Amino acid sequence: MHPNALLELCAELIAAVNKLDAPADATVSAFFRQHKNLGQRERACLAETVYALLRERLKFQNLAQSGSGPLNRRLAMLAWRGSDSFLRSALSPAEKQWLEQVQAIAPGSLAPRLRHNMPDWLAEPLQARLGQDEFWQLAGALNEAAPLDLRVNTLKLKREEAQAQLAQAGIAATPTPYSPLGLRVEGKPALNKQALFTGGSVEVQDEGSQLLALLLAPKRGEMVVDFCAGAGGKTLALGAAMRNTGRLYAFDVSGHRLDALKPRLARSGLSNVYPAQIAHERDERIKRLAGKIDRVLVDAPCSGLGTLRRNPDLKWRQSPQGVAELQDKQRAILASAARLVKPGGRLVYATCSLLDAENEIIAAEFAAAHPDFKLLPADEALAKVQVERAGELVENGMLRLWPHRHAMDGFFAAAWERAD
Repeated sequence: MHPNALLELCAELIAAVNKLDAPADATVSAFFRQHKNLGQRERACLAETVYALLRERLKFQNLAQSGSGPLNRRLAMLAWRGSDSFLRSALSPAEKQWLEQVQAIAPGSLAPRLRHNMPDWLAEPLQARLGQDEFWQLAGALNEAAPLDLRVNTLKLKREEAQAQLAQAGIAATPTPYSPLGLRVEGKPALNKQALFTGGSVEVQDEGSQLLALLLAPKRGEMVVDFCAGAGGKTLALGAAMRNTGRLYAFDVSGHRLDALKPRLARSGLSNVYPAQIAHERDERIKRLAGKIDRVLVDAPCSGLGTLRRNPDLKWRQSPQGVAELQDKQRAILASAARLVKPGGRLVYATCSLLDAENEIIAAEFAAAHPDFKLLPADEALAKVQVERAGELVENGMLRLWPHRHAMDGFFAAAWERAD
């Protein structure tokens, strides 16, 4: 494609994504369906440019004000993640001069909010929690792309075997630092064409998400509930940990998300998983199982702000009002899920949020209202399932994962055991 034509398409895509009226990945996918003539490299260039823009949106919007011509074209030029020579061949002499001037601006000379690229309502509580030095470490980590992590399906092979098979396919992978089930892959290989993936021996799953399943630690023959199963990444990890025995219910209010679990479930070889759509957290199915379940995972609906490396649009699409509404859902779902747990059973509440409001505050409120649930030290629980250096992952007895500290998505989890 001619360089100027691709730059114009990039500007068109930026205009669509900048409306912030839908998840960025959905907008990008819809755009590519409309432009089926784009090659793989062209798609990669456009997608990476859009995500670069979303990560540093405040900075790029500010810098773009000094130029002339269509704003979205200027934004595309500033955030461009394709070949530099390709881009410059699409620019007029005046555009080249302007771009060089803007790129020469020292990042440190910009205002703080143009460097951390977060809305004030998000930056302020994170600064208060972490302090200035560590806040800037977090801000830097969130503006980088996330690595690609895989979870090895130990029903089919060992991690070392999966690593060796990936190497034979020309894909470099190293064991994840903490999860005994994970491999971190270099680059962005086409995994969906690899026999390891199509045969269900590996699944794409961030290391932090793997640790949530390990914290629940289901055993053979138990009754287990994944209360907000979604597309089932943690469900599959739980089923494998149960060695395909017992009974694992995958509940979710979205039938569409549960449908996405079906092909993954077929690849995994699991036969102990029972997906079921529920109307709400007080569904009759829940009432029938009250007090009968050994382990319950509540990966609650949340702001998703721990996944900003993958979903940078969330920091612009979320709001304090949205977080407050999510808190109400989190309280209700956790209280309802707790009723399922039998005496001596384990309950895990988790989010992929960075905010205390969705994490420690919800956990503290639950603990105060449910004295029969005793906090289980997360470092002790994780050490029992071969998680190395588990103490590095825990704050005040609860799992607290940070992208800048642990090189994984931001996650929180509190685990309790119900009194006998």
